[in-house]
Amino acid sequence: MRCPLCTTNDTRVVDSRQAEEGRAIRRRRACPRCGHRFTTFERASAVVVIKRDGRRQPFDASKVRLGIEITLAGRPVAQDAVDDLIATIERAAYSSPGSMEADEIGSLVLEGLRDLDEVAYLRFASVYKEFQKAADFEKEVATLEALETPTD
Repeated sequence: MRCPLCTTNDTRVVDSRQAEEGRAIRRRRACPRCGHRFTTFERASAVVVIKRDGRRQPFDASKVRLGIEITLAGRPVAQDAVDDLIATIERAAYSSPGSMEADEIGSLVLEGLRDLDEVAYLRFASVYKEFQKAADFEKEVATLEALETPTD
């Protein structure tokens, strides 16, 4: 890392710790040449989301949160459970190799909602899977019930 004061390339790390709720690493550095101390932050590189129509945009966890909160409106789900679901989706996004399909994110949201609240799951599925008629809901409910019924 280059010293911002004397531009020497050889600086040393004095202290490292997590920052921004684990999404970054804060490093305190010192320059052996001039003695200047400075702080750097290391963050994961931006993940690109590839939309269904081919557009690309940076991953934005706040959009995922907004969609989930709209879906869960009026439902008895703890905020901690919502935060855990969003954290799971963020980890999956940042562990992907640079890009992620929007459908993958939607599938992760569906999986999480299925475990949290079936009504919210159906709300989200109706938009995500583009339901056109009541029969689409019936098929999805039948799929949910089949997943709940233990097989011997």
